[in-house]
Amino acid sequence: MPLGRREFAKYHALGNDYVVVDGDALRPRLTPERVRELCDRHTGIGSDGILALHRPRRGEWGLRIWNPDGSEAEKSGNGVRIFARFLWDLRYVRAKELEIETPGGRVGARLAVSGGEVRSIRVEMGRASFRSTDLPMLGPPRDVVDEPLRVGSVDLRVTCVSIGNPHCVRFVDHLQPEVLRSLGPQLETHPLFPKRTNVQLVCVRSRTRLDALIWERGAGETLASGSSSCAVAAAAHRLGLCERKVEVHMPGGSLRIEIAPDYALRMTGPATPVYRGLLL
Repeated sequence: MPLGRREFAKYHALGNDYVVVDGDALRPRLTPERVRELCDRHTGIGSDGILALHRPRRGEWGLRIWNPDGSEAEKSGNGVRIFARFLWDLRYVRAKELEIETPGGRVGARLAVSGGEVRSIRVEMGRASFRSTDLPMLGPPRDVVDEPLRVGSVDLRVTCVSIGNPHCVRFVDHLQPEVLRSLGPQLETHPLFPKRTNVQLVCVRSRTRLDALIWERGAGETLASGSSSCAVAAAAHRLGLCERKVEVHMPGGSLRIEIAPDYALRMTGPATPVYRGLLL
């Protein structure tokens, strides 16, 4: 049954958890302050963000994506998979293929259903762009591929990718969480990124496997990220480090990414319901 004005559902995608609400029916309506309250893990429900449903327009489903700091994201791969499963679980839709409108562009989702259960969700995430103007990133218009970037007193090389939202990818020989926790916030808020950026540290394990740690804009360190996985795969392929079909492994689990010749990206992975509840 669809959600009422005080109801919510909670889902996770590889440990990346979201609260889902009917943004049109919800009372009181979401504000940045309300989002921060709900996402707080000590005094609220606790989540990596909030997904808010908006009524179909031209046959599509509208989705707004809130970060736990109260800011909004353009697109979320994990969020889109969760949202697609939520629409199916609560019987908003009965079709296994649907279009979802996000602030970062329209995406198509296909549900793999067996025995009445959703086994996985495939999402057409759109085309990756390395253009600085698409991120956005300051400086002359260019492809930001293996570009030097100074962070504090350290010189790094990064590849930046837009999947409808911005990503800064750094390839390393070894993944170290403490390095992510130090470097992530510095890169997220680097002056060259006027809208901030998501950050990924990546270790290439083989031509078909990439390992990644994720620092999400407005959320911090997360167990997994769908759009980050797409950015990681696109950056690695652009640098000749992986094939067109690759698995991206994160602390929360792995996603399958396919890269078309024009850098259109297809992501496949799970989304899992946790519980439904009532907002007081």
